[in-house]
Amino acid sequence: MPHSGRLWQDHSMERERDVSLLPKAHLHLHFTGSMRPTTLLELADKHGVHLPEALTGGEPPKLRATDERGWFRFQRLYDMARSCLRDPEDIQRLVREAAEEDIRDGSGWLEIQVDPTSYAPRLGGLIPALEIILDAVDTASRETGLGMRVLVAANRMKHPLDARTLARLAVRYADRGIVGFGLSNDERRGMARDFDRAFAIAREGGLLAAPHGGELTGPASVRDCLDDLRASRIGHGVRAAEDPRLLRKLAEKGVTCEVCPASNVALGVYEKPGDVPLRTLFDAGVPMALGADDPLLFGSRLAAQYELARRHHAFTDQELAELARQSVRASAAPEDTRRK
Repeated sequence: MPHSGRLWQDHSMERERDVSLLPKAHLHLHFTGSMRPTTLLELADKHGVHLPEALTGGEPPKLRATDERGWFRFQRLYDMARSCLRDPEDIQRLVREAAEEDIRDGSGWLEIQVDPTSYAPRLGGLIPALEIILDAVDTASRETGLGMRVLVAANRMKHPLDARTLARLAVRYADRGIVGFGLSNDERRGMARDFDRAFAIAREGGLLAAPHGGELTGPASVRDCLDDLRASRIGHGVRAAEDPRLLRKLAEKGVTCEVCPASNVALGVYEKPGDVPLRTLFDAGVPMALGADDPLLFGSRLAAQYELARRHHAFTDQELAELARQSVRASAAPEDTRRK
């Protein structure tokens, strides 16, 4: 069928297709980071939280995380935003709006990532917090028609025993919509192998392993995720582009990198959109799922990542469709949803 493909491309040269109409899956979106800026302002007002100007200016804050101070500032802004989520209604609103935004961007499946520990103090404890989040996801999915599941993520700045507790909890709630286990925060701290038991618990419980790696540090961190945590997906993974042998390994194993181009530029991992190695990964046959990471702080959502691949890396409509296909393949969506 190469002929019809070529026609499709010729046709698309006359008029580029709208990337928001492309059916895709969204596999890298953090919970608080998915919030609409206007919602943050309303919740801050509701709970009497004083927000720093960086979060109220109507523009994404100027961030840079390549040094410790920059990362600390990014985390502080994130924590401030999270402190505005105080009751079940706030959680329901956040999840519902995240679903609406995703649908608008052509997503048919969303896996949202959350560390319930961070929400526990305000929502009555770890288990109540997780149940409130899972209920909100279930409700939003039913009401909007978007397939939605949850990835529970441990924090690598905390003790590995905390991660094990979370992994056990995630497995216990696997039948309530948890599909994966992650590891987030500053990868310059805490070795991946310290979390190997937690990931073993998650994998034995049938959850997919999707730790962050290869964002703030180089290819070695991606290799650690593969070797020590037996990751089936890597959060970010872009720095693998610096190591041809690692690229081959990712391609051979079919490990998907959840690449978040706008986030990479916002945090200073790469200087400008054209520097994000989308082509390098794509041409090496490494599967990718484009993601928005934290739209609240980075200012762009899912469709914008595809637009970026088109504008700055000359991805054709066919190649963008292949990227969308790769995101669906890497998802935990049931077979019939994937085929659709």
